[in-house]
Amino acid sequence: MPWQRARGRGEAETRAGSYIVSAIHGFGQSSTPRSGNACLVGRRRQKRADQHRTLRRRRLGVAAATGVVIGVVIGVAGAAAMLLLPRGDAGRADVPRRDGSPAWSPDGTRIVFYSAREGNGEIHVIGADGTGERRLTRTPSDEGYPWWSPDGGTITFDSDAGGSFDIWAMDPDGGNVRRLTTDPARDVSASWFGDRIVFMSDRNGGFDLYAMNRDGTGVEQLTSNGTSWFPVYSPDGSQVALHVGRDVHVMSAGGGELTRLTQDPANGMYPSWSPDGRRLAFMSWRNGATQIFVMNADGSDQRRVVAMPEGDAIDPRWSPDGSRIVFVHLPAGPQSTERSLWLVNPDGSGLRPLSKSIHGRS
Repeated sequence: MPWQRARGRGEAETRAGSYIVSAIHGFGQSSTPRSGNACLVGRRRQKRADQHRTLRRRRLGVAAATGVVIGVVIGVAGAAAMLLLPRGDAGRADVPRRDGSPAWSPDGTRIVFYSAREGNGEIHVIGADGTGERRLTRTPSDEGYPWWSPDGGTITFDSDAGGSFDIWAMDPDGGNVRRLTTDPARDVSASWFGDRIVFMSDRNGGFDLYAMNRDGTGVEQLTSNGTSWFPVYSPDGSQVALHVGRDVHVMSAGGGELTRLTQDPANGMYPSWSPDGRRLAFMSWRNGATQIFVMNADGSDQRRVVAMPEGDAIDPRWSPDGSRIVFVHLPAGPQSTERSLWLVNPDGSGLRPLSKSIHGRS
């Protein structure tokens, strides 16, 4: 499975580089950076299995601050119409789970996530106790990175149904689907505070952060460094956490100066706030394998809370009551054919699977 080995860099950095977009969609094994819009628009969807594998990969070229370009996959789409059918269907039981990008409902009872277990990415929801899984979307497109609105009435996600990746929204039962952004660039990875949504887009070249109203109006650019990833509002809405290059940063919710909290090679990506705003969970490959860490909101007291016996741990998300962190386990690292959801307490205790693989393990 090809994934780029950056010049002069170790395997651990390369591995985590492929996870940059695994956090969005769980794909990202290609080593070839995107070259122009032709990679995203105008290519027909193929039905054969080998062509479908290419289809469901998503390409995002990441230029880190050091100039290392990490190729990741982000899928391609024609101008397919969006079709969402609420179902009680959680996917076939005989195919490997390929789950990622978990996000909690505001009341902490459910977790929404994407799954690529049947080829393309689709949005699913599962109870926080592992029961009642339902598939919310059923499309020929790729959907990923779902997020619940603070009032619990909307789930945003990104999809290539319109020909390029945009931010879409739906009700929690999968109905009332609407498209929030229509830029020909790639708009992905939305999160919420109140009625504001922050997301990342390459509409001006590299990926930067943008904010908009919940109906898609009032778009404003927040960063201009070309390598801003996975923004999340603080619980009080005053700050945004993100990663720039290979390190976690925070900044004012309206943009402005970035404060760096991790220092590569003790790096950090994909931050998630604790509900009291005092700590951040994040993933790091500083010890070789990709693992889950927590730190204070000022970057102090960085400590590991998840080191799986095998494979990697990515995509942490803190529960609304602060008692749990959900994350994604890849038993064979970036070469895993299965990805499953796990839970852990913030002190590292209580490690347990939320979703099971077809082999009865995570």
